[in-house]
Amino acid sequence: MRIRFIYFLGLLCVFLLQMGCGQSTNQQEGFTFRDPEDTSTRVVERYRYFIDTPVCTEEGVSGVYKGVEFVDWEYAYKLHLTGTDIAHNYSNFMCKYVGDHLKDLYRQGKYSKVDLKHIRMTTRGMGDGDRYVEYRVYIPLIRVSKRKAMTGFDHSGGWGHTPDLKKRKKDLLKGKIVKRKKLYISPLYKTPEGLEEYWIQWQHTELQ
Repeated sequence: MRIRFIYFLGLLCVFLLQMGCGQSTNQQEGFTFRDPEDTSTRVVERYRYFIDTPVCTEEGVSGVYKGVEFVDWEYAYKLHLTGTDIAHNYSNFMCKYVGDHLKDLYRQGKYSKVDLKHIRMTTRGMGDGDRYVEYRVYIPLIRVSKRKAMTGFDHSGGWGHTPDLKKRKKDLLKGKIVKRKKLYISPLYKTPEGLEEYWIQWQHTELQ
């Protein structure tokens, strides 16, 4: 699972406008995001999509995926996705950026954690028949004491089905990355169109 995730991140970076956290000047429906380019420049074979570089600030991390909801199994295998729900794989990408950002803030002495009760996500256009969706995510951060700071972040999600939280917890805890084996888990978030997500944070053993 970890190897497939790493491969997926590497391939996604090919389509990004730049590496690292982007800059943003626009506000829409509580989400901060960069103006996307014409998605026609993001055509790969028969699939079209735009993958935004997440925008990171001390207040939060936001991003948007625009494009097809699903691809076929052959294409999913080629991109090393965890399933055919390519849009949902943007959650993996967001978690990577949030986790790295929390670590950077910790090293700077700006101790923070995710505000798990105020995460926002929308999946406008999902399931309306045209196979196109705009998936927006905003992960808010709050400043805390060093003792309460978090430096790891992940999720357990389902695109049209309930997440397997038990399995995700087991996968995270079988390694040595979670300090004191303590996970902090959000309420179950659901969009009207059917995306379900638990968001998970923890203190990283190697850093804290």
